[in-house]
Formats: sequence, structure tokens, C-alpha cells
Amino acid sequence: MIQDIFPSKLHNEYQVAKASPQDYLLFYNEEGKVYVSVVDGQVTYPQVGQEKGNMVYLFALDDKKYFMARRELDKEREDFAYWSPRELRDQVEGKEIFAIFTAYHLWKWYRDNRFCGACGQRLDLGKKERSLVCPTCGHVVYPRINPAVIVAVTKGDYILLTKYQRGIGYNALVAGFTEIGETLEETVEREVMEETGLKVKNIRYYKSQPWGLAQDILAGFVCQVDGDDQIHMDERELRYAQWVRREDVELQPNNLSLTNEMMRKFKEGNL
Repeated sequence: MIQDIFPSKLHNEYQVAKASPQDYLLFYNEEGKVYVSVVDGQVTYPQVGQEKGNMVYLFALDDKKYFMARRELDKEREDFAYWSPRELRDQVEGKEIFAIFTAYHLWKWYRDNRFCGACGQRLDLGKKERSLVCPTCGHVVYPRINPAVIVAVTKGDYILLTKYQRGIGYNALVAGFTEIGETLEETVEREVMEETGLKVKNIRYYKSQPWGLAQDILAGFVCQVDGDDQIHMDERELRYAQWVRREDVELQPNNLSLTNEMMRKFKEGNL
């Protein structure tokens, strides 16, 4: 999966980090595209160089620090361009795609929280933790993380596969965000019922995955259909929902997602 970068390590703990000229400086446009060069699956970032300010520390990947510029790019280079995380997902290999997703998550949080939701004043960077602080009323904003579930519903040698009306066009599993006052297990039951009209039983946790594109943490669950297996698909949400035999499962073209790992494990008889 995208976070499986061992022996590399993402150091995402907050720190007041001093930048060196060789550290990376990420520039974003208003669409959330990052300014990089991509050649043969390898990504190159602008470096901090002589930049003295107008940037915020994001994280370190092994011994390399990543900073986000808080100003516009001065001059574009011929070999660089603005790329979206989705575009880079199909171009960049290895640990850097995880760094790109995580950096996007933080960029979006900073972009979406410029002003205090309580009094309207411009927020300052927190000095003791990863936060944004209102200098007027003291309101504190922390990075947003949205809990969501991925669900493998099975019946013997069959698994329930879906394709959504929008977004990724590959096979997927039932998925959805957790509502206020709802447990993850209740999210599983509700999402499966809403999307396919099926009841489920024997819900058990599988694994989790951070997924920066939607600022979420995905919790994977496996369960079995309970009773009637007739699918009543929500056509507003899905364009495909079907029971598929184990050997007929078509996987996604890469191994970045928790969804694909769960489908692959089922196909191999290991889920």
C-alpha cells in the first residue's frame, strides 16, 4: 500500500525545523497542484536554497525535510510543471508518492483554514504543536482527519465489487465516511445497506490506511452477507455492484490502495 515504504520512515511529528539549502520546498497553485519535475518515475522538487522565510515545515522522509512555500513561485522552470496528486499517482514510484499525498493533505488543511471560524481573524501558526491559533480569541484549529471505511462483503467464494459513478474507474469495494455519533462498525452496516441494500454480519477489522487525497484515515473491514444476497444498487452513487467469483476478480493497476490489497487478498484466498 501507499504507506508501506519500509525501510524508509515518514517523520510526521511536529517540530520547529530549520531548513537547509538542500531541503525540499513545495509550491502549490490554487488547484492544489504541486510544482515538480517528473522523469522516468522519479520526482524532483525545488530546493530551499537561500529562502529565509515564507515557508512552513511539513515532515521529514528519512533525512530529507519537506517545507511548504507560503508565497507564489517567482519564476517557472522549463523542466518543471504543476501536477495534481492524482496525476502523479500514475507517474511516481516508491516512497515519494506517499510524501506527495501527505503533503497535499497538509496543504489543503492550511489552505482551508486561513481565518478563525469563531471570530473571523486571520490565524497564526501554532508554536508548540501542529495547529493554527487565533491571536484574538484563542481558538485553536488542528489538522482535519476524516474517518472512513472500506468494506469487503463476502459470501463463500464471492466478493461484492463496485464501481462508482465518479472518480476512479477501477473495481472497488463499498466505502464511505463515518457520520457523527456513529461507530465504525455502524458505518459498515449503513454504507453497505445504502449502496447495495444488503445486511451484513461478522464484521471484523482488517487494516487501516492514511489517504491524503480526501484527508481521511481508511479503516478496512471484512464481513459476510446476512440473509438475502439480492443487490439493490444505489444508482446515484454506483454504476456497478455485483457478486464476483474469487478467480474472476480484476485488480487495480497498482498496489497503492487498501481497497486493492483487500481484493487481492480475497482473490488469493488469504482474506
